[in-house]
Amino acid sequence: MDDSNLKKQGFDLGMFVGGLALDEDASCDDMSLEGLQEELEECKNDDEVANILSNGTKLREHTKGVENNVRQVELDSIQDYIKESDNLVLLHDQIRECDCILSQMETLLGGFQAEISSISSEIKTLQEKSMDMGLKLKNRKAAESKLSKFVEDIIVPPRMVDIIFDGEVNEEYLRTLEILSKKLKFVEAEPMIKASKALKDVQPELERLRQKAVAKVFDFMVQKLYALRKPKTNIQILQQNVLLKYKYVIIFLKENGKEIYTEVRAAYIDTMNKVLSAHFRVYIQAMEKLQLDIASSTDLLGVETRSTGIFLRAREPIKNRSSVFSLGDRINILKEIDQPALIPHIAEANSQKYPYEVLFRSLHKLLIDTATSEYLFCDDFFGEDSIFYEIFAGPFAVIDEHFNAVLPNCYDAIGIMLMIRIVLQHQLIMFRRRIPCLDSYLDKVNISLWPRFKMIFDMHLNSLRNANVKTLWEDDVHPHYVMRRYAEFTASLVHLNVEYGDGQLDLNLERLRMAVEELLAKLAKMFAKPKLQTVFLINNYDMTISILKEAGAEGGKMQMHFEDLLKSNIAIYVEELLFEHFSELIKFVKTRASEDSSSSVEKPSVSDAESLVKDFASRWKNAIELMHKDVITSFSNFLCGMEILKAALTQLLLYYTRLSDSVKKIAGGSALNKDLVSISSILYEIKKYSRTF
Repeated sequence: MDDSNLKKQGFDLGMFVGGLALDEDASCDDMSLEGLQEELEECKNDDEVANILSNGTKLREHTKGVENNVRQVELDSIQDYIKESDNLVLLHDQIRECDCILSQMETLLGGFQAEISSISSEIKTLQEKSMDMGLKLKNRKAAESKLSKFVEDIIVPPRMVDIIFDGEVNEEYLRTLEILSKKLKFVEAEPMIKASKALKDVQPELERLRQKAVAKVFDFMVQKLYALRKPKTNIQILQQNVLLKYKYVIIFLKENGKEIYTEVRAAYIDTMNKVLSAHFRVYIQAMEKLQLDIASSTDLLGVETRSTGIFLRAREPIKNRSSVFSLGDRINILKEIDQPALIPHIAEANSQKYPYEVLFRSLHKLLIDTATSEYLFCDDFFGEDSIFYEIFAGPFAVIDEHFNAVLPNCYDAIGIMLMIRIVLQHQLIMFRRRIPCLDSYLDKVNISLWPRFKMIFDMHLNSLRNANVKTLWEDDVHPHYVMRRYAEFTASLVHLNVEYGDGQLDLNLERLRMAVEELLAKLAKMFAKPKLQTVFLINNYDMTISILKEAGAEGGKMQMHFEDLLKSNIAIYVEELLFEHFSELIKFVKTRASEDSSSSVEKPSVSDAESLVKDFASRWKNAIELMHKDVITSFSNFLCGMEILKAALTQLLLYYTRLSDSVKKIAGGSALNKDLVSISSILYEIKKYSRTF
């Protein structure tokens, strides 16, 4: 196989192996070809092997060539070594010198390592010492801090001693008291401090300072309290602008001088009790001069006004009798509930007099304002509100004494009801202020007013029930003064009950109404003629309704009741008035002019109707004129009288219309047509009177 064919066909290891010519000495028994293929595959990429195989060189020959090459190389190497022997010796010497130097360096580095180990140990020791010193420093600082605080808290600076002993009680003195109080608390705080030697030296000095401070502020507070007793002193300004600045004095005494604090507290209570009691006593005495008497025990609904007693006549001018039963402008006191209290000497200088409820409001306005100011001051200055009740025991007693003297002699039911409403308004004011100090007092006043009102109300009620009709009766159909009193009294109480809805008062007013109606009926029966009785009732009912209307829509149920009574009595009066002037006409219409054709009543004849028709035609205008004059003179209320006249004329028109219809149904009744008055003529006459309304 030549080279060109091998190049063309590529290198085929299998083919080459298959064509190998083994040495003739080789024995098949000594050679194993197992694994040859794998080894050939491994040497496939080896350039040298591939070159040998491609040249077809025998292995033995190749081996010999290689051995020869190796031997030659070895010989060449020996020659090279011989040539370089001097250099090698020199190199050997240099290596030996380097080894010696390296040995020295090893020894030196070993020494460095030993020194570094020693330094590390020293650093560790220093670190431990540093940590120990840091801990000691921290502990010393903590100890120094506590010790410095202890020293600061326990020492008594000379400046403090000078201020406590020689200084004036001012803001600096108060700051010094605070520092002293802290030191006193400090030495009492912990058992360990009590065992300190420093305390034994300082404690006597602190105690001496405490005693001096307590004594000094006690004298100072006593001076300030005495200032409250000076005449014309504005207590509120002194409290707010002076005493409150020294509030810490009270705190200091509470903590460091309880006995002295108790004395100061007692001195303040005694001072304010006397001062306020005196103020209220003087104010009440001045107010009593301004009182306007309204009612006495005889000023009752059912008591007659006529009197022949000289004592009663002498008393009349000093009384404002128009206000006994009528509310009038007295209601304005409830709108002025927040107005300042009266100044007595100004009112006295102007010769003004007031109903008692005005003085009552003024007194209690002064009370709630004074109590509010004092309660807030006591709570702020002393830190306890119980002191207020001890202070105001005196003023309460003064007011109660006055009230207990006035109330039993008060017979003004409207005034007492106004006072009840004033108390309620004052309770609301105190509630809005969130000041509870007068709750029990105002409740007590309210509780005392209601029984008195009930007693006076029952006196009015019994005066109506037990009234002497003969002495009360007057031969006059106009409204009776008792009924006017009742109407004004009821309207006043109804008006005062609008916003409060007191059911008990409503029940009492109902009892009063029943009593007055019973009395009015008795008075009406004193008139001989039924017509006058009816006129009397109408006038009184109409007057009552008018007064109740003036009270506003509050009259309500009561007003409706009297309106029903008025309507029924007007109907009775209309019939009586018409019967007085047209009795025959009314009898005929009611008995003979029945619209029921099946009725058994005898049918009227022309002769029966003729006299009626002619009589009516001859005098109907004069009769109406007389009716008009009668109404005008009988009824106090012109409008009411005109309404009654209108109702009477309307009823007359109805009667006459029925008469006309009856005449037309009578056989031969057409002959009376010429005498019949036309309906239009009667209507014209009615309208003529209507225009005069």
